Amino acid sequence: MAPPRSNVPKPGRTLLALFVVMAALTGVMFLQGQPTPKLGLDLAGGTTVTLTAKTAGGRTPPATQMDQAVKIMTQRVNGLGVSDAEVAKQGSSNIVVNVPGEGQDRVVQLIGTTAKLQFRQVYAVADGKPAGAASPSPSATPTAKGDKDKGDKGKEEGKTPSPSPSASTTPRGRALSEALAAAPTPTPSASGSGDPPSPKPSATPSGLPSGLPTDPTSPDAAGADYSGIDDKEVIKQFEALNCYVPDKRVPGSNDANRKWVTACDQKEENGQVAKYILGPVRVLGEQVSDASAMPPDATQGQSSWWVSMKFKSQGGKQFGAVTTDAYQAYQQNPGSPRSQVAIVLDGQVVSAPSISRGAITGGTAQIDGPPESFTQAYATDLANVLKYGALPLEFTQSSIDEVSSTLGSDQLRGGMIAGAIGLVLVVLYCLLYYRGLGLVAVSSLLVASGITYVSVVILGENMGFRLSLPHIIGLIVSIGITADSFIVYFERLRDELRAGRTLRPSIEVAWKRARRTILVADAVTFMAALVLYFLAVGGVRGFAFAMGLTTLIDVVVVFFFTKPLVGLLSRTRFFGRGHPLSGLDPKRLHKVASGTAAAVRPKSPKSQEA
Repeated sequence: MAPPRSNVPKPGRTLLALFVVMAALTGVMFLQGQPTPKLGLDLAGGTTVTLTAKTAGGRTPPATQMDQAVKIMTQRVNGLGVSDAEVAKQGSSNIVVNVPGEGQDRVVQLIGTTAKLQFRQVYAVADGKPAGAASPSPSATPTAKGDKDKGDKGKEEGKTPSPSPSASTTPRGRALSEALAAAPTPTPSASGSGDPPSPKPSATPSGLPSGLPTDPTSPDAAGADYSGIDDKEVIKQFEALNCYVPDKRVPGSNDANRKWVTACDQKEENGQVAKYILGPVRVLGEQVSDASAMPPDATQGQSSWWVSMKFKSQGGKQFGAVTTDAYQAYQQNPGSPRSQVAIVLDGQVVSAPSISRGAITGGTAQIDGPPESFTQAYATDLANVLKYGALPLEFTQSSIDEVSSTLGSDQLRGGMIAGAIGLVLVVLYCLLYYRGLGLVAVSSLLVASGITYVSVVILGENMGFRLSLPHIIGLIVSIGITADSFIVYFERLRDELRAGRTLRPSIEVAWKRARRTILVADAVTFMAALVLYFLAVGGVRGFAFAMGLTTLIDVVVVFFFTKPLVGLLSRTRFFGRGHPLSGLDPKRLHKVASGTAAAVRPKSPKSQEA
């Protein structure tokens, strides 16, 4: 009994696996709800915003800082994916950002955000309205703060305070790490230990941040503890500060040299927002080495998206020092706002958790918040701006406009016609020269086109890939690259048949010789595209990306479709017996080879004499 031949090719299984993968990708494309590619700036228009640098006295900003700002903005754009956005300096103090697609306010805001990150210790906190004003969101039955209600409460942009917030609150900024969590609310006592008083029905909103006064209508911000704050002007600003400004972000100070600053929460929670007096800067955003958005994790008590940060060596030490001070303040008085460390982004408090489980010396930190405000988009944007650092200058939006496509329909139609003509010429050449075997090449081109289309759509939804004219040029050029791979294999196969071998053994021998050439050629093309992608900008970079993508798809198609299909067709009578129209007729190949050899064979001396 002959042993089983485990190395016998099984082309049917290979083709079936490829079609299953293609079907899965097609299903993903339709599940995303976007069955067509997204178009770039030159094909679909987009949003154009002009950012003007703010300088003291209106002086011209240094050119080096402007160049650095352009670089950081470009990195932020690339952090959102291959979106075909353009960032360019205009004049001496303007930067123009072009973002494909309409309604790209979120992207524009992310690009122009200064993103100056600071860590400061909290010294005082109160409800975010001027002293003596009525509470914006009264609650007849406030509840005691929960275990982790030492975090801050925020103000969401574009919302007015809720008239009747829920009695139960969702703490924001629960942790920077495991040590960053609010302590349980201490049991009130008459010993004067500094514990917060038990809640009483009043006009105070329920669930306010740690340290908020129980009677915010008193003239001195409800008896806030100002000891240690040696700037009376800051205290006045704090008492007069109103964080409840509808449809407007209340700006804070980005000046790291200021010892004392006032600030509001960045986002609103349950209709409430807090205001703070913050101490000196303890850690700057420049000390953050990496940041990434993380999904909710119930095992770590994370019910919303959050941002994980890593500090540089010096930043880790500085962060350990400020959390040590905050933890010592917590040990002395668990209800003290000085147990909180505020994370300040562009002058506003993102979160201000209490350090209740010990100092944090591991060099890592977390920023989180309630699910309604800490969405995936918000966490991703925050991680993106922190990862690439703060802009060296502050910018204001001078203008923002929706623009139409810069490439007319005639030019687009011309490009598509050129691509169609190129594809038709390749198909005709394959059919005329390779006859029946040319159908394999045509089928391979169709499969490659299908995979490319699905890939472009999926990449558009997941990494911001937008199809622009340079991308289309790269896809058209790839038609020739893909056809080259078929030709290399077909010619190797025909060489084996000319040498007198039968078809089925020739398929495997020719494949072993051709695949090395195909891989080397595709590797060279892919490396060229890779180098061009990292060194170029704008449209050239888009061309390189498209060419690299289609080169990878070419390898997949040749290995998992073209070669198995030839092996499967070799088992049919039409191809297996070398029908004259199959392109694999041994007699015709021998005749062509003999005719070529006779044409190049030198004449004998006798025939020359004659």
